[in-house]
Amino acid sequence: MPTELVVIFRSQSDVEASIVRGLLEANGIMAVLSSRVTHSVFPVNVNELGEVRLAVRADDAEEATRLIDSHRTELTMGKVVRLRDEFDELQRAIDYRFRDRGLLEHAMTHTSRANEDVSGGVIDNESLEFLGDAVLGFLIAEMLYRDMPGSTEGQKSKAKASLVSTATLARLAEQLGLGAHLLLGRGEEKTGGRRKQALLADAYEALIAAIYLDGGIEQAGAFVAREFADQMAGVREGSLTGQDFKSALQEFLQSRERPLPEYRLAGTVGPDHRKQFQVEVVLAGEVMAQAIGASKKEAEQEAARLTFERLKDAP
Repeated sequence: MPTELVVIFRSQSDVEASIVRGLLEANGIMAVLSSRVTHSVFPVNVNELGEVRLAVRADDAEEATRLIDSHRTELTMGKVVRLRDEFDELQRAIDYRFRDRGLLEHAMTHTSRANEDVSGGVIDNESLEFLGDAVLGFLIAEMLYRDMPGSTEGQKSKAKASLVSTATLARLAEQLGLGAHLLLGRGEEKTGGRRKQALLADAYEALIAAIYLDGGIEQAGAFVAREFADQMAGVREGSLTGQDFKSALQEFLQSRERPLPEYRLAGTVGPDHRKQFQVEVVLAGEVMAQAIGASKKEAEQEAARLTFERLKDAP
């Protein structure tokens, strides 16, 4: 005789249902997830034509319901809106409120955290990062087309490369305090993952994708316009396009009769198709700064910028 299953949870969100399933299975209750719609590789909201359902064995139904109720923090019409509210501060920082806040949790989940989850209910942000890279590239290209009508294609391309570089995205992520909200595995936490440029830049792109999926291209565009306002002003003034920090650092050091810097490749991170280069600037035997970029040239420029900023403000 087949085991009787009881539906104990319904949601309009694939992500929220996966979070609840992970909660149950982490407590030894196996749950079956089903939906009337085809699941996407990206987290999607299920419309009125279907819903995501979680079912457990009849013997586990009471305990499963108790577990879910104990994690509710907000109720609307008897439905779980959010299991946790730890991202409220981040939502205030980005000036956007998610309808499906599970998307935000998904965007902040690093692969190290997903790999440590034995339930299989936690999904990392790599797919969102992939989508966010494309959305950001489109939005920045549109802004440059609008704001630089007299510039050549080469000038726009150079400005775009600077705006969407790992260094720029990591700085914007730091300004939002994104590192404090990353969901990391224990190993990544111990090695300072919250401060790593590559992780911050990836999470920033995933965040843009989450806003796009939750609120559409208009909301994503509004977020990017707010975030890149200062950078776009710099582009219009010509201060960001092709700025050469390596040359600026060299001239600064020569003017003070100091030795020239040495740029060393400290290592690489990430898979071959998205490899990041880690470069450090050494001055008179002392490591002055370290940076990561999609190319050695980009990493050298960012490391030079950090060194220049450090030296020019020194007494």
